[in-house]
Amino acid sequence: MKKQLISLGILLIASGSILATQASAQIKKVDDIKKSLETSNKDTIAWTYGGVLNAGINEGFLHNWAAGGELASLTVNGIFHGHLDRLHHRNVWSNNLDLNYGLTYAYSTGFLPHKTDDRIDFTSKYGIRYDSTKNIFFTALFNMKTQFSKGYNYSDTNWQHTSTSNIFSPAYYTTAIGMEYRRGSEVSIFLSPIAGRLITATKFYTSQSEKGAFGIPQNKTSFYQLGAYFSGRYLVNLSKKATYKTRIDLYTDYLAKDTRVNDTVVKKDNPANISVLFDNFLSYKISKYLNLTVGLTFVYDNNNPYIKTPTSTSGANANKEIPGNNIGWTQVNQVFTLGLEYKF
Repeated sequence: MKKQLISLGILLIASGSILATQASAQIKKVDDIKKSLETSNKDTIAWTYGGVLNAGINEGFLHNWAAGGELASLTVNGIFHGHLDRLHHRNVWSNNLDLNYGLTYAYSTGFLPHKTDDRIDFTSKYGIRYDSTKNIFFTALFNMKTQFSKGYNYSDTNWQHTSTSNIFSPAYYTTAIGMEYRRGSEVSIFLSPIAGRLITATKFYTSQSEKGAFGIPQNKTSFYQLGAYFSGRYLVNLSKKATYKTRIDLYTDYLAKDTRVNDTVVKKDNPANISVLFDNFLSYKISKYLNLTVGLTFVYDNNNPYIKTPTSTSGANANKEIPGNNIGWTQVNQVFTLGLEYKF
């Protein structure tokens, strides 16, 4: 009986070891499949996902500092890049979400928060592979861009009363049908000769100027464009610690034409005025959780807001937000963050 119990115990231990080994192998196999799908388009049924969250805080304090400087300051940045993909044989449904937000607080401004970054960018694509042996897809795309909170021109003396934008003011919605070259989640080149773009904003911004705002006519809340759209994305691991991600979006409006008020051209426009978004993101892993990120975004768009300079900050207009100065066609945003990183 004792020998039987010992034999049974040995058998159970051996069985457990075999099951554990099989489970470990299965997990490894799933991980290997997921990793291979990130860089290829295999004929399979699977969900793949991934993302990175960066959060950084920079603080400074001076006391009797001979060289001068800001007495006290605090900057907080948050960046999120994520994707969720569904592969079902020849069909691919991919979703990308980019979120950026940053605030700085300084003693000289009474620690009133000033935005340094603000962005919501979501893209969803559904593609059908043209040939089972090639990475060409017939693809339908939807993209939405907006921001989290109000934007201000801090160069104005009374910037609190000069809101230049807000959440969904503007918001850009793009729908397109075209061809895409896709290699896993690393490379995507999409071209559409037929793409519609809807721009929306509240009348608060569009009613202040005869030019309107964000490309929307005066006193209107939306404007529709029909044109061509190109979007390219590339992700590369430069080393075990460094990752570079870039993206370029181009859009041209076939219907673009000069805006006239009383036979006077108030805004020149034509299909050659191509809207450009050029995004760059470099990430370097210093330790397990500490990370260094640098972001650079370049935007060129002649539909940027045109808004009047405040003429009064007293009397009836003292507590009203009055749209501020024209911010121009070209925008550049550079962000440097040293902080915590979480990948999944």
